[in-house]
Amino acid sequence: MIPEPRAVAPHVAPPVLVETAFSADTMEAFEGDPLLETRTALWAVVFAGGIGTRFWPLSSPKRPKQLLALVNERPLIADTVDRLAPLVPPERVLVVTSADIADALHDAIPEVPRANMLVEPRPLGTAAALAWGAHEVAKRAGPDTVFCALHADLAVGFPDVFRDALRRAAALAAAEPMLVALGAHPTRAETGFGYLQPGAPVDPLVSRAEGGACWVDHFVEKPTAALADTLIDSGARWNTGIFVWRARVVLDELTAHTRELQHGLPALAEDDLSRFAELVTSVSIDRGLLERSRRVVVLPTECAWDDVGTWASLRRVRDLDDTGNGVMGPVHCVDASGNVIHADGGCVVAYGISGMLVVSLDGLTFVTTLERASELGPLLNALPGSLRYNPGRHHPT
Repeated sequence: MIPEPRAVAPHVAPPVLVETAFSADTMEAFEGDPLLETRTALWAVVFAGGIGTRFWPLSSPKRPKQLLALVNERPLIADTVDRLAPLVPPERVLVVTSADIADALHDAIPEVPRANMLVEPRPLGTAAALAWGAHEVAKRAGPDTVFCALHADLAVGFPDVFRDALRRAAALAAAEPMLVALGAHPTRAETGFGYLQPGAPVDPLVSRAEGGACWVDHFVEKPTAALADTLIDSGARWNTGIFVWRARVVLDELTAHTRELQHGLPALAEDDLSRFAELVTSVSIDRGLLERSRRVVVLPTECAWDDVGTWASLRRVRDLDDTGNGVMGPVHCVDASGNVIHADGGCVVAYGISGMLVVSLDGLTFVTTLERASELGPLLNALPGSLRYNPGRHHPT
């Protein structure tokens, strides 16, 4: 028996199961046209707020994580928008962000219309941001429009597999009132991720072993290493934070289950965003909605998903050299292995080191082990504000 960290209502399948979820008509709507230019055209809501202090000193209030080229030569937000296309073209992408970085984000993704930049009056939390995004999708394209919701700071090894998973999830969400979460195959006992424990299959004819969607029995957030091993052995999936649902369905479920938003949702329905922001309490999508709803489904994907959450994660998502170094910029490694090196202000030469993080800016060089780089809170708390928030003398744009 796998222990649950908090009481979560069991997810019981509604009495009408999805016999038509993968019917010919439904799949034709999502696969017949590569751009899905139909009344069921897929939209996207991308969450792109915050500055990501875990990537200090490269990240700062003026250069948030979403604008950094951490995985390849493009900013994370540009990678996210590009990865969605052509399944979701830029004109159907909404980006929820904050006022202080909205212009810089739009400069990085000029193909997304300015009107699609949803600028929060204050940090709302992801559940409230989701509600706003769902409201905008419903207003612009209709309440039964299917959209995916995802964060800008993720990496995907196989974009085609990722888009195929979105198509399959969209077919499910279009057919039945479901909240579909993509579940990635765990490759290690990761203690910093959430896990989705699958239960009964949505379609009795397609088992979990065959890659079928399953109702979610419960969530386990950030387990111990031992519990993570147990979860993986039992078939649990990583919660990717990528969700697919109909606008009407997710708004109804937020109204029914997310008490932190309930006072503000009527104001949102009247397009009074300021009043909505005043009345809601910040809560995450996972805790505020998915752990409370009985309509959550996990759909497996083998898209090689990973979270770009810390410097150490870059060794998993960057292309590595022959000795396992993940480098960016002018870097020369000699007898060095397993390092992450980011040169953003001059050349870096690494000689005879392993398992290290080196970040070089014009005016500042940061060196630590990859192990210590996973949590920079104690370091940042010990630094003067001028160094913590404005590292280096110059930040190339």
